Amino acid sequence: MEQFPIPAPQFDGASRRLDAGSVFDWFRQGWAIFAANPAVWIAMMVIMIVIYVGLAIVPVIGYLAAYLLTPLLAAGMLLACRKAVIGEAIEIGDLFAGFRRDTGALMTLGVFYMLAMLLLVVLVFLSLGGGIAGGLVLANPLGVGIALGGIAVAGLIWLLLSLLVVMAVWFAPALVVFNGMPPTAALKASFQACTKNLPCLLVYGLLTMILCFFAALPLGLGFLVLGPVLAGSVYASYRDTFMTA
Repeated sequence: MEQFPIPAPQFDGASRRLDAGSVFDWFRQGWAIFAANPAVWIAMMVIMIVIYVGLAIVPVIGYLAAYLLTPLLAAGMLLACRKAVIGEAIEIGDLFAGFRRDTGALMTLGVFYMLAMLLLVVLVFLSLGGGIAGGLVLANPLGVGIALGGIAVAGLIWLLLSLLVVMAVWFAPALVVFNGMPPTAALKASFQACTKNLPCLLVYGLLTMILCFFAALPLGLGFLVLGPVLAGSVYASYRDTFMTA
């Protein structure tokens, strides 16, 4: 006999296609989430910056650890965004919520992110090294062209593969903590949703680069505001993209 109540089926990651204009609404919602409690958000951003700067000081290991921890810290920011949206008070400790729930799944996402970026660095290094080495062997103007071509190819490989990795990781922490999806399924659902909404992703990336430029002007202090706004916009994009969000 079946037990009652019958448990609801697990979310399958179904997403919808959105208009590129939705990106502007995501940023608007991100700003509203930040404006609800700017002091706490700025404090969380200061802690995040300290963490990443501290990791950057450690050669190689710190670089890899930064990717490993990113899904856990992102989950904390997203959970804080949800609390802000439903009217609950957010706390600085919410930043570390990913270390208290769904930690194993989030760590698995971090391992994927770390290994994917490590593999990307290796591939780019091999491509770049091969092109430059080939140019140096010729030691003439044609060799210079080959070397420059190798640099261009390496840059293109970095750009394309980085985009693929970002697409897989973009919604994955949210799908893990809000929908209880396993890491592999969350990565797949995130990639499919981003593929379906690639124009939105490209517009979002362009606007983010512009905002980062202006955030960097006042000695980088603008990132204390831009960071939480971006977290809120990612949460808004998740809710807009997935049908059960």
